[in-house]
Amino acid sequence: MSESSPRERALMIRSRVLRAVREYFFRHDFLEIETSVRVRAPALETHIDAEPAGDHWLRTSPELHMKRLLAEGFTKIWQMGPCFRRGERGRLHNSEFTMLEWYRANADYIDILADTKALIAFVAQEICGTTDLNYNGQKIELLPRWQVFTVSEAFLQFAKWDPAKEWSEDRFNFDLVEKVEPQIPRDVPVILKDYPVPAAALARKKPDNPAVAERWELYLGGMEIANAYSELTDAAEQRARFEECAKRRQELGKEIYPLDEKFLCALENMPPSGGIALGVDRLVMLLADAYGIDEVLAFAE
Repeated sequence: MSESSPRERALMIRSRVLRAVREYFFRHDFLEIETSVRVRAPALETHIDAEPAGDHWLRTSPELHMKRLLAEGFTKIWQMGPCFRRGERGRLHNSEFTMLEWYRANADYIDILADTKALIAFVAQEICGTTDLNYNGQKIELLPRWQVFTVSEAFLQFAKWDPAKEWSEDRFNFDLVEKVEPQIPRDVPVILKDYPVPAAALARKKPDNPAVAERWELYLGGMEIANAYSELTDAAEQRARFEECAKRRQELGKEIYPLDEKFLCALENMPPSGGIALGVDRLVMLLADAYGIDEVLAFAE
């Protein structure tokens, strides 16, 4: 048998990753569900733009529909499928990409962190036979240590200011990319947690520090790969945050999407919950030692 090409190898690894992810969730008694890809109301976030689809939009995330299922009484749900974000294209971005999301009722972002550690270790072991990886020349030990910084700690150390105390959206976004992310460790997984509330539109506030919200992001080899929340379940506060986001989008000359009234109504019945979105393409990049997202997609268009 002839040796496989880099493209064949990458797509074979991708197939095995998808299978391993499904196996993990089946073993842990999560219900796999499918929600609408074409939606009437994308979640309002300042810098995420949806692709139009007739009088609807293609989903940027299945989040709002999955939370509606939590409100109906589902307790452990997951799905993996296509999402779309207009204008996103680069080494780590494609306008169509595969997202993995899962949600737990009666849980928070720390419970989701435990799930994530177990999932990443399981998939790496299934694909590579080890939890010690090499990505773009960098060795990464996926177990046992994950290094945790609060956003305030990371910014004070690497950017010399605390966005939780003196919020500036433009300064935060610039310094995160130019000063913080380049300096976080690359040899172990890194969690950046407890974001200023304006940078966590769908996450609940920390009870002991209402200036920050219970949100974390996971970095592997310096690459952001997942975003998790303790979910905001206060419908009035969520509506106010969406309205503030709509105002900010208008100031930036961006399209303003309608509020998802069915989601806001469902929040009245949603239990305390934790949830996460994980970029499957980036996970495949990591396990295939691929430099760019195009290398792990059958087609990038």
